Amino acid sequence: MSSEVAARRDAKKLVRSPSGLRMVPEHRAFGSPFGLEEPQWVPDKECPRCMQCDTKFDFLTRKHHCRRCGKCFCDKCCSQKVALRRMCFVDPVRQCAECALVSHREAEFYDKQLKLLLSGATFLVTFGNSEKPDTMVCRLSSNQRYLLLDGDSRHEVEVTRIAAVQMLTEGFPPGEKDMHTYTSLPGSQPVSEGGNARATGMTLQYTAPGAEGMTQLKLTAGEDANGSRRQATAWLVAMHKAAKLLYESRDQ
Repeated sequence: MSSEVAARRDAKKLVRSPSGLRMVPEHRAFGSPFGLEEPQWVPDKECPRCMQCDTKFDFLTRKHHCRRCGKCFCDKCCSQKVALRRMCFVDPVRQCAECALVSHREAEFYDKQLKLLLSGATFLVTFGNSEKPDTMVCRLSSNQRYLLLDGDSRHEVEVTRIAAVQMLTEGFPPGEKDMHTYTSLPGSQPVSEGGNARATGMTLQYTAPGAEGMTQLKLTAGEDANGSRRQATAWLVAMHKAAKLLYESRDQ
């Protein structure tokens, strides 16, 4: 990728919407796949009462719109101002209690998991049915749109083309079958948590440009060397959470 193309991917601009200032990609096509569009606000004339507590709006009881869901509430039911990074707001914005809880939970992803994904980790990478894995560093691109794999060769996987994610784990009690943790993307199985199991790898199924059918990619954490195994395990867990967030983005 040329530096000019990379700069174009990462370019940002400041825009003002009815909900507040947003720092968005200069080119819409390069927006984060985890992002959400601003909702259409419920028109004032269609909302004579709070959609949470049913309080009637009047001169003293003003109506407020939640910036995440667009519904109309009284001040008591929509008083929290919470960071909403998935919509790229610069400052915390007003949200209803239900949406505020969701945004608080997502903050952990942006504060912790996303940083891990951007910094990357080293894996043994197997493409398709190849029997020989390559040692590669896998990381998320700065605009969050691509998985970048660097080693003797270089590969890109567009995040929005990922159809299914399967976590490989170990560490179950004796006699219990080794389970896999799936992320609920289209074509995959429901999520099943692995308890005390440790992530050892991950398989991704995605559609490659110009290719027919699904392409499979397997990431395996190698032997511990200067903490690389621990970093790889943390990266896998972060990727699992990112995949769930991606599914939620598609479902909204």
